[in-house]
Amino acid sequence: MPQQTSLPTRLAELTAVQALELFRQRLLSPVELTQDCLARIEQHNPTVNAFAHVDTTQALTSARAAEARWHAGTPCGPLDGIPTTIKDLTLTAGMPTRFGSATSDPDDPWEIDAPISHHLRQAGAVILGKTTSPEFGWKGVTDNPLHGITRNPWDHRLTPGGSSGGAAAAAALNLGLLHQGSDAGGSIRIPCSFTGSFGIKPTFGWVPQWPASAMSQLSHLGPMTRTANDSALMLSVMAKPDARDGYLGNPRADDWLTPPPTSLKGWRIAYSPDLGYVDVAPDITASTRKAVEKLQDLGATVEEIDPGFDSPLEVFNTLWFAGASQVLERLDMDQQDKLDPGFLGIARRGADISLRDYLAACRAREQLTAQMQLFHQQYDLLITPTLPLSPFEAGHNVPPGGPYREWMEWTPFSYPFNLTQQPAASLPCGLDDQGLPVGLHLVGPRFQDLKVLQVARLLEQHLPDHPNLDL
Repeated sequence: MPQQTSLPTRLAELTAVQALELFRQRLLSPVELTQDCLARIEQHNPTVNAFAHVDTTQALTSARAAEARWHAGTPCGPLDGIPTTIKDLTLTAGMPTRFGSATSDPDDPWEIDAPISHHLRQAGAVILGKTTSPEFGWKGVTDNPLHGITRNPWDHRLTPGGSSGGAAAAAALNLGLLHQGSDAGGSIRIPCSFTGSFGIKPTFGWVPQWPASAMSQLSHLGPMTRTANDSALMLSVMAKPDARDGYLGNPRADDWLTPPPTSLKGWRIAYSPDLGYVDVAPDITASTRKAVEKLQDLGATVEEIDPGFDSPLEVFNTLWFAGASQVLERLDMDQQDKLDPGFLGIARRGADISLRDYLAACRAREQLTAQMQLFHQQYDLLITPTLPLSPFEAGHNVPPGGPYREWMEWTPFSYPFNLTQQPAASLPCGLDDQGLPVGLHLVGPRFQDLKVLQVARLLEQHLPDHPNLDL
């Protein structure tokens, strides 16, 4: 960490790592930074609709407490004073968690922090509010019956993706410096790709979840930020055990902030431009291939090879639809009438899945997991595009006029690695022919999240910077 850091001309360009150093040097206060974020939320949110709830009073109270601790030289944790957001699927004390659904009750007491909210608060994070999600996080774009359509900061006509679309839009505009997302089929990586942000879905078991997701062991919680460095910082706080999580698989702590290597000499990286079966837009392929060439320049041995599995779409849909059906069990018919028709449709399809078919999907998932474990005995990472296409018109589940019927069909690179529970990240790697962001997908072996983060942190130093949004 450098000993001296100059205050940037514009606070909107700060990363969390930079802000903490400025706090240490007393060149910036958490109150100033929080006020700046709140002012820009007021400026941008009417257009992008990234927030389901903003709590100015709670945020400023937390920021003032953090400011006092920094002045006393006693910060309470590694995120003390950093403006942060929580997704509207995660319980947060003092703020409503509506799940993007008109079936939720705004008058509930909202007194409980989920593990991730608790860990962030304990580390000193200033919680600004809750970011938008489709209803119960069910799809790869972000709109819902309660809060409407969330839009892409790069072009407001387009979707930011989903389901963590509000978090991604907020990250792209720096409406808060750290953002929590969730990912059961790509919901961190899809919107990070569409908005030029960084996000990682950690190995299942690193970050505790409670209450458990209806999608069970498909669902991962992780950070979404403007840089891989900031995600490493945030993950160092999020990836701690909590006794309420019955699925916690590996509570030991990695040193997520270990500096990346200066060279990738000795690393073996597999590059699959299409997994052997995906139709990818040529400009997406061109951007991702240039990033892969940078990996070679940094010393890695890169082999163009497919991991060797067929599309697991049917397997994923069986498990996904079955999970969605659990939501219906706690809703009466009047409440079901208030649901997004698309969500209601997949939930009802899930209710019709037989036990035989469900167990067959579980066995196929186990086979895919074992296959990828063997694959990673040869390769440190697998690289693919994050998505095969560019952002499309907001308010649609699939690109209008295209060949897709359901959102899972245009997200073929993400959901396979929810089935296998591997760490996977999306790193912005360039722009497509329309000047919109392209994501590079980095997939690592289970519990080797540090490899993904280190390569992402090194590579982002060597990739071209995006043009700045109007922050």
